[in-house]
Amino acid sequence: MPKFRFTAVDQKGKEFSGNVEASDRAEAESMLRAKGLFPTDVSDGSGSAAAAKRMAKTPAAKAGNKDGLQKEITMPAFMQKVTPKQLMSFTRQLATLVNAGLPLVRGLKVLGRQEKNPLLRKSLSEMSEAIEGGSNFAEALVQHPKIFDKLYVNMVKAGEVGGVLDKVLLSLAEFMEKMEKIKNKVKGAMIYPIVVLTLAVGILSFLMIFIIPRFERIFADIMNGEPLPGLTRGVVAVSKNFVYIGPALLVFIILFVIATKLMRKSPKGAHFLDTIKFRMPLFGPLVAKSSIARFTRTLGELMDSGVPVLQALTIVGETSGNAVVEQAVHVVHDAVKEGENIAPTLDSTKIFPPMVISMVEVGEETGELPAMLRRIADNFDDEVDNTVAGLTSIIEPLLIVFLALIVGTIVIALFLPLVGIIEGLSGG
Repeated sequence: MPKFRFTAVDQKGKEFSGNVEASDRAEAESMLRAKGLFPTDVSDGSGSAAAAKRMAKTPAAKAGNKDGLQKEITMPAFMQKVTPKQLMSFTRQLATLVNAGLPLVRGLKVLGRQEKNPLLRKSLSEMSEAIEGGSNFAEALVQHPKIFDKLYVNMVKAGEVGGVLDKVLLSLAEFMEKMEKIKNKVKGAMIYPIVVLTLAVGILSFLMIFIIPRFERIFADIMNGEPLPGLTRGVVAVSKNFVYIGPALLVFIILFVIATKLMRKSPKGAHFLDTIKFRMPLFGPLVAKSSIARFTRTLGELMDSGVPVLQALTIVGETSGNAVVEQAVHVVHDAVKEGENIAPTLDSTKIFPPMVISMVEVGEETGELPAMLRRIADNFDDEVDNTVAGLTSIIEPLLIVFLALIVGTIVIALFLPLVGIIEGLSGG
C-alpha cells in the first residue's frame, strides 16, 4: 500500500506531519480527519521519504544552517510575485481549514508557516496581525492589492457578511482554476504559430546570409556575364540587403511592441486594440468567446456570493481584462441603475450573441440569473475548447503552405540559372 506524506493541524492549530498508508489520497485525507486532524497538504511520499532520509545523512543537512548552504534564497522584493497556482492552493487550503471550524487567524498562521513563497508568507503574517488588531478579513486583503484583486476582496467581503466564508473561498478557488484553464488554452493556441514562424525566420535568415551569397559567386563564375533570371536577381537582391532589412525589421517590431504598450495605458488606445482583437481573422472568435466566458462566470460568482448587482457589475468591468467588454459593462451598469433589465441592455451593446441574451433573459425572469450565468460560462468554455481545436487544424496546413512557398521560391530561384546553363549546353 502506498505511503502519503501529510501536513495537518488539530482543532487548536497545532501542526503535525508524517506518513500515512492508504490506497489513494482521498482515503489518506479521510483517515486523518477520523483522527481529528485537518490536512493542509497530502502528497505521494514514496520517493520523498527516501530522499529526505538521504538528505538527512549528508554533512550539509547535519550541519543545519550553520554552513549557510540551506539558507533560503530569496529574490529581490520587486521580482517577487504570487502565481495564480499558488493563490489557488492557498485559497483552497484556507477554505478547508475554515470549513473544519478552525479560527481564521489560526488558519492564516498555519498556512503562513508552511508557505514557500516569501511574498505570500509575509502577506499572510501581516493579514493575521491586522485581523488580530480588529480588522476583518476583507480589510486585511485590501492592504495587499498586488496579490488579491477587487474580485477576490469583494467576494470575501460578501462571504463574511453572509457567514459563508468557507463556501465563498472554495468558489473562488474553483473560479480561478477555470479562468486559468481558459487562459492556458488561449495561450496554447498562440504558441504553435509563434514557434513555427520563429523557425521559419531562422531558416530564412540562414539561407539569405550564408547560402544565397555562395550561389551568387558560383553563378558569376559560370554564367560568363550573362544576366540572371528575374526571380533569381530578386532573391539575390533581398539577400544582399538582408543585413539591413533584418535589423530594421527587428527595430520595427520593438517599436511596435512599445507603441502597443503605450496605447494600452490610455482608455481610447486600449479600446482600439481590443476592438482589433475581436475582429482578427481566426483568433477573433477565440478572444470573444473567452471574454464572454470570463464576464458571465465572474458576474455569476459575485451575484451568487451575495454581492449586489450594481457593485458586481462594477467589479466585473474593472477585472474583465478587455476594454471593449469593460465599456459594455459600464453601459449595462448605468442602465440597471436606471431600473432596466440586464438582457436588453446587453443586446444593445452588439457584443454578446443572441444565445447569451436569451439565457440571461430567462435567468432574470426565473430569478436564477447567477446559475444561468455559470451555465453560459460553461457553454463558452466548451466553445473555447472547440475553437482551439479548430484553429490548430486550420493553422497547421496554412503554416506548412507558407513555409513551402518561401523555401520553394528560394530553391526555384537558385535552380533557374542552372536550368538555363543545361539548356544552353543541350542546344550546343
